[in-house]
Amino acid sequence: MTADFNTVNAAPEPLAFGSRQTTITPKNGYYLGEFLAMGCPCQVLMETDDVQFAEHLLAKVRDEAWRIEARWSRYLSTSLVQKINHAPAEMHALDAESASLIDYCYQLWRLSDGAFDITSGVLRQVWNFDGGDSVPAQAAVEDMLQYVGWHKVSWQSPNLQMLPSMQIDLGGVGKEYAVDLCAKRLHEHSDISCLVNFGGDCAVSRARKLAPGWDVGIESTASVGQVRSRVLLQEGALATSGNSHRFVWHNGKRLSHILDARTGWPVSNAPRSVTVQANTCLEAGMFATLACLNGGTAREFLDQSDVTHWLQA
Repeated sequence: MTADFNTVNAAPEPLAFGSRQTTITPKNGYYLGEFLAMGCPCQVLMETDDVQFAEHLLAKVRDEAWRIEARWSRYLSTSLVQKINHAPAEMHALDAESASLIDYCYQLWRLSDGAFDITSGVLRQVWNFDGGDSVPAQAAVEDMLQYVGWHKVSWQSPNLQMLPSMQIDLGGVGKEYAVDLCAKRLHEHSDISCLVNFGGDCAVSRARKLAPGWDVGIESTASVGQVRSRVLLQEGALATSGNSHRFVWHNGKRLSHILDARTGWPVSNAPRSVTVQANTCLEAGMFATLACLNGGTAREFLDQSDVTHWLQA
């Protein structure tokens, strides 16, 4: 992942979709398609030697990813999320897809006992995880916490209403959802194997015919850009959560950018990185992030959950 729930660093305003470049490159036994979406590099690996077919599949994935970003990005003024955030106290009747995603976030809120909360994005106003040593005053955090808490939200699917000045942010689940949906689209439109990789979150559309699987690297926290472990992914998905790139130093300790929505502060003793393999990217992301939210007991949580995982403390 580095798909993290409760993240607070702002991203730049997205490029207009029409100005973003899409590239396709022949590799040894497959084509590699690349584009930008949701603030991260996106790749599609397609096991075919037919460039026109590869371009066709790449366009389907790109358009689906851009649709999801346009629908739910908090950085786009025209998105549904921004419409809700600009008028939180109004009653918003959501479409079925958006309501389903909100329901999923509600379940994560319950599973985490409130540590994961899609209303916690307002905390970005006081936290800046730029690798420095500046942390907000407790009073500033507490001031923001008055706008955080799913228990303050009126949610009777598909109707959503919040208190004034509250916001939602679906960035923590949007990327995994996009990966799964794009892999599903590829499965529906072709009988070849494809790997969808959005910023390190991956899913396979179907098993490869010409190789044992797709070779996926897990980045080392000790050396950014270096691979620590390799996974031969034949089916299912991988997602990673961690603080290798976004953190802050406080009293000599490295604090994770993953916040506990109940306190407004980073989770204590969170692992540097957790990667989980599961049937879907959403499921893998759920376990990875819940593990990080468990802090020092992350390994025990993953062992008890009986999921394949790689943890870097």
